[in-house]
Amino acid sequence: MNTAEDRKMHIEKTALRLSFIGSLAFTVAELVMFFLTRSHAILMDCVFDSVELILIGPFLVLVPLLYKPVTEHHPYGYSQFESLFMVIKYGTLLIISIALVIQNVTEILHGGNEVEAGRIAEFEFVVFAGCLAMYLTLYYMSRKYASMIIRAELYMWRVDVLSSVGVALAFELTNLLHATKYGWVTPYLDPVIAIVMTFFLLVEPVKLIHENIQKMLLLAPPEDVMQEVRNIATSTLMDYGCELKFLDVIQTGRKTWVELYIDSGSSRLDLRELRQARNEIRTRLKGRFDQVYIELIPNLPDD
Repeated sequence: MNTAEDRKMHIEKTALRLSFIGSLAFTVAELVMFFLTRSHAILMDCVFDSVELILIGPFLVLVPLLYKPVTEHHPYGYSQFESLFMVIKYGTLLIISIALVIQNVTEILHGGNEVEAGRIAEFEFVVFAGCLAMYLTLYYMSRKYASMIIRAELYMWRVDVLSSVGVALAFELTNLLHATKYGWVTPYLDPVIAIVMTFFLLVEPVKLIHENIQKMLLLAPPEDVMQEVRNIATSTLMDYGCELKFLDVIQTGRKTWVELYIDSGSSRLDLRELRQARNEIRTRLKGRFDQVYIELIPNLPDD
């Protein structure tokens, strides 16, 4: 790899390939286990992993485009495609999950679903170990670089780790209840666990859908982001005798554009100092944003 951008792209594509292989292995295993046990909780896991598997392919095609330079024809590059794919990915999960919740509610109303709890608990403990290994591998890789796509993959594997151990413990409890006076509730536990898993799994995707729709519409980022940029720009410009008059921040995918309208009062603007101020602001913001572009614009009066 010759440049920092090349290295980032290499890390990103490698992480996605590893995630694809892991998702494929677990999807096949969960599908087989679903047909053996007819567990709705395992079906829920299988559906999430299947959607993840299907959408990793387009991401692999998308990654090289995200590193292409901005042009007149593509003033924001291809960053909005990244936000679009995130909305499609999590929107698909949301629609499928709503349908599965309805199915599980119907199952509860019709007497529940009796399953081999002990067998499922053993399977989920194995899945937990595998998901944890994959999460730690991707986490190690992301220490050098973590894009929005890599963070999304990490989130999915982290959720798989937590959900698999939670489901394993829940079915272990179900297995113990069989021999007690509360054994009558066991047919209802599988669909209930599936519903609880759904709501647990969808908290972050719903937030990401909202966040990426905002980015696609080129709306301003959250106020805390705006304030952070404003504070850094204001303090830096003061050192060069300039005042920040207006701030415009646009985020599209991993790219952030910051336009700073400045006023130097009665002093003349020195282009060398402006370039130095811009570079200093960009350096301070690089720790906060993946790819950031800074523009300093003189605030010219209308008259």
